[in-house]
Amino acid sequence: MKNIKKTNPEQLNKQEADILYNLYLEPFINQRILSETSGHSLGVVNRSLKTLMNCGYLDEHAQLTLKSREMFKKYAPTNAIILAAGVGMRMVPINLTVPKALMEVNRERLIDRLILQLHEVGVTDITVVVGFMKDAFEYLIDEYGVELIVNEDYNLKNNISSLVLAADRISNTYIVPCDIWCDRNPFRRHELYSWYMVSDLVDENSDVRVNRKMELVKVPASSGGNGMIGIAYLTMDKGALVKKKLKEFAKDTAYDDKFWEETLYDDDRMFVQARVVHAADVVEINTYEQLRELDSDSNQLNSDALKVISEKLGCTTNDIVDIEALKKGMTNRSFLFTVKGNRYIMRIPGEGTDQLINREQEAEVYAAIRGLSFCDDPLYFDPNTGYKITKYIEGVRCCDPKNEDDLYFCMKKLRRFHNYLHNGKPLEVPHTFDLFERIDFYESLWNGYPSIYRDYRKTKENCRKLGRFIGKYHEPYQLTHIDAVPDNFLFDPKVKGELSIQLTDWEYAAMQDKHVDIAMFAIYALYNKEQIDRLIDIYFEEDGGCDKITRAKIYCYVSVCGLIWSNWCEYKRNLGVEFGEYSLRQYRYGKDFFQYATELMEEIGEPLI
Repeated sequence: MKNIKKTNPEQLNKQEADILYNLYLEPFINQRILSETSGHSLGVVNRSLKTLMNCGYLDEHAQLTLKSREMFKKYAPTNAIILAAGVGMRMVPINLTVPKALMEVNRERLIDRLILQLHEVGVTDITVVVGFMKDAFEYLIDEYGVELIVNEDYNLKNNISSLVLAADRISNTYIVPCDIWCDRNPFRRHELYSWYMVSDLVDENSDVRVNRKMELVKVPASSGGNGMIGIAYLTMDKGALVKKKLKEFAKDTAYDDKFWEETLYDDDRMFVQARVVHAADVVEINTYEQLRELDSDSNQLNSDALKVISEKLGCTTNDIVDIEALKKGMTNRSFLFTVKGNRYIMRIPGEGTDQLINREQEAEVYAAIRGLSFCDDPLYFDPNTGYKITKYIEGVRCCDPKNEDDLYFCMKKLRRFHNYLHNGKPLEVPHTFDLFERIDFYESLWNGYPSIYRDYRKTKENCRKLGRFIGKYHEPYQLTHIDAVPDNFLFDPKVKGELSIQLTDWEYAAMQDKHVDIAMFAIYALYNKEQIDRLIDIYFEEDGGCDKITRAKIYCYVSVCGLIWSNWCEYKRNLGVEFGEYSLRQYRYGKDFFQYATELMEEIGEPLI
């Protein structure tokens, strides 16, 4: 009986579409040969041929009809979208100098190979969504005629935001990640259904597995599934569903950190078919070690950072294994690595850091605190590059600013540092951290661009007015951490008591009023006024409490330091690095704590003039 309901390829099942595609490539000889070329059993081939004939896609000789040929034309690939905006944090240290898409394998850049493979099958309408180091992709316009779309939010959101920008271009479209190396061309001149590519290897990080119906169904976390390659093909039917979801998700911040594959799910499974490939044919390159395994002669393996490690730790670059990116810091990038069974951390300065940090001054600080157990002394520090190698503390955790026990330990550690005497004197270095000079300095790095805040000039003027009160009541200058924030207090679970805490990252440390450190801790933790007052009380508990003059002065520091880091965030924003809520909250500290400070100054008879 004729199955007249099957009128388009999305209603043919995968096996039927595969058989039809194979008959398009080679005329029918016999079912056994068709079984070998299609990869389906004789039983599947037999059933599929009958269905295709009944539906009018094949004639009685198993030859393609006009109906099927028109269908091949209708659903043929028309364009491709390559997603290449991300930083590729797991590619440290390569991602410091080159985007993932421009990495070379066998002397060929990944994105060039993908574009050429698309060209081989007639797909020349190619859109590349860029973000990180976007200017490095400009050559693609002249070389291959691609169109570039810039994702300004690449550092804040995941790749779903990139596909949103190109959503209107989805129609018989290949969606392609930029970090894929394909031995065999994964693209074809004709496609008959929508699919998502997965590997035949099990991957513990995968969200899906292929079931017997060749569907991609969700699996529980860490249970293992088919490796998700990321290449997909969307016909206009399924593409319309993806476009609709993209536009919906773009309005919901809950999807900011999601991959675009979220748009493919319908409850517990994807609504596109699985396309399974051999792991050796398509390789996703996420880490330095994966690149080294694929091409040991790749130019990108010549990393200055790894050369430093090999020289200083007396090993070869091949001895450097288990490379793992740490969470990106606000100033630096760091990564874990193992050499001969020992774990280390290497710190590499981030974008524009050379203008923000004086590394020679940082070296002076490490010399001043060496051997005093405030932190592990660096195994290596280069004042020219800012590269630093330290031992890794297994199981270490940062201070939880919402945990009051943590706060007591951290403030005790901070007081010990502040009260430490060397030859009867507080610790000192030859340089200072001038708060108001720093406000002007970060502003100067904007290169003439105005602040994004309309009342910036008024806010800055108000902060400067607090300088008289600060100058009258500040503590004698001594070595101050400046960046004594919760993330820089590290708890070692193997050590008991105060020595379990290390105070790390001394790059801003300088001579200042020690109470600046209290303000810095509070504003990084995004504390409200009640929480800041509680932090002050904890710090001064051993002194019997904090007097109103000192509290007002710390309020002043909260205001001024908030504006400092707001200006710093504006500089980093101009470099394409965003900090979201943190940036806005810092500016609010500048305004709100100016008000709190002046109110308390009035109360103690020190009105602001």
